[in-house]
Amino acid sequence: QVQLVESGGGSVQAGGSLRLSCAASGYTYAMGWFRQAPGKEREGVAAIYTGGGSTYYADSVKGRFTISRDNAKNTVNLQMNSLKPEDTGMYYCAATPVGSWSSADSYKYWGQGTQVTVSS
Repeated sequence: QVQLVESGGGSVQAGGSLRLSCAASGYTYAMGWFRQAPGKEREGVAAIYTGGGSTYYADSVKGRFTISRDNAKNTVNLQMNSLKPEDTGMYYCAATPVGSWSSADSYKYWGQGTQVTVSS
């Protein structure tokens, strides 16, 4: 079992920045961030793999978000810049995908979520 705990959500005006962090209780070979807005499906935002450090991003956040990890601390971070109102939602950390990084069904472990609100 791997437990995930997110932190760093909050409210910010459009154009601002936030940094999310997710601490895992044990080793994970890959971790990802998802978000879910009210009435919408959960969507993959970014993922990072330990081996080689490969990163993946949704087209909607490329160039604005950066995912990184501290392997020694089993922590993954999501730096979010140039935030837009459409980035608003509950952000979830997930670990150990089997399959596509962007599919929620691929992940076995999930955090409780942290709210991000971007106002215009």
